[in-house]
Amino acid sequence: MAAWLTQRRLSQNATRLKQLRAELAQLDEQVMYLRSDADDTALRALVSETPGAAQEATQAEKHAAALDKTRRHVVDEIAKLEAKQDELLDRLTGS
Repeated sequence: MAAWLTQRRLSQNATRLKQLRAELAQLDEQVMYLRSDADDTALRALVSETPGAAQEATQAEKHAAALDKTRRHVVDEIAKLEAKQDELLDRLTGS
């Protein structure tokens, strides 16, 4: 593969990594907030013992779980891009 093409792919990869890392930082904040909210809602449901509160707690937990899943996907994508970056750097240096 031509060196210029490898450099171009490295640049694109680095740009995408930067975007994903920024997204991950936002997701970390959101997960922390939603997880805390889900815990509070579950505690309120436990104390109030009403069907509405239990349903609200279930919904809050589902939202937190969905965001956790999204976060895991972003982490996996970052790992793949880092591996691709290593591969491209190896090609560029001729190793």
